Amino acid sequence: MRTVRIHAFGGPEVLRAEETPVPGPGPGQVLIAVEAVGVGFAQTQMRRDVFPAPMWRPSFPIVLGGDVVGTVAALGAGVTGLREGDRVGAFTLHGAYAEYVAVDADTVLPVPAGMDAATATALPGSGPIAMGVLATAALRPGETVLVHAAAGGIGHLAVQAARAAGAGRIIATAGSAAKLDFARELGADVLVDYSRDDWPDRVREATGGQGVDIVLDSVGGEGLRTGIGLLAPFGRLVFYGSSAGGRALPAVSPMELIGMRSLTCFALGQWRTSRRRAYLDHHDTLVRHLTDGTVRHAVHAALPLEEAAKAHEVVESRAHTGRVVLLTGRTG
Repeated sequence: MRTVRIHAFGGPEVLRAEETPVPGPGPGQVLIAVEAVGVGFAQTQMRRDVFPAPMWRPSFPIVLGGDVVGTVAALGAGVTGLREGDRVGAFTLHGAYAEYVAVDADTVLPVPAGMDAATATALPGSGPIAMGVLATAALRPGETVLVHAAAGGIGHLAVQAARAAGAGRIIATAGSAAKLDFARELGADVLVDYSRDDWPDRVREATGGQGVDIVLDSVGGEGLRTGIGLLAPFGRLVFYGSSAGGRALPAVSPMELIGMRSLTCFALGQWRTSRRRAYLDHHDTLVRHLTDGTVRHAVHAALPLEEAAKAHEVVESRAHTGRVVLLTGRTG
């Protein structure tokens, strides 16, 4: 099968298309015949060895992970509730850049038969993260939400999900006029260019100096501490990524939270296992939103699997709006 692997950390050029054996599903696993793979910024960090999460400790050669959509090709021992031919999605930290991937069966979600594969890559990871961070923030109708990286693969879904959940005002940050226009099209009320040094002042002005109720932060770095300072009393910041900070995570003093503010974090794997019912309910809601048009999964580029290096270049350029997807040529 075609597989894209890396044998050393580095730039996009380390991604190489190779022929490898088709894996067999182990006990409790399913083998997915892949149609599409969603490429996120986290995978570019993994390729450069600056991904901050402790659960990712790979050994070479590495096949990067991502949001996988395809059909069940084989079942491992002990798997129930799934059949060969079922259309499914799964998020995996390893093995996604390939024509076949074996994943744990309890990570698999159903994908509607008629849904476009590129659109469906929102269902395994990026969509559940967008829904999950809002649930973790306990958004109440009418509250003000600040969404960082609002034109990105997860951020653009979070903007729309916040609107669907009843947010009163959505403040979107992005790094270019084109991205801010895109966020406006998706329902953002206030647009802030975070490449400007005065971006926190713009947020304060938009709230009349009161601050925001929720910050969704996938950027990290010192911007995380700035975000805490932008919270209104009883405001909540949910940290779920470090695209700017990488492994350099800022230290936060409890005194920065003393004004009845809170800081929490979100991790998809923990959400999936510890809040299983909510995870599945949000999947069903997201399917409905994608089907009825409440949420649009914007696909900036869809490239062949063997052009994974180009996909990473697009993502790292930060010029894209929405998602970058790799396609195997297989259809569901």
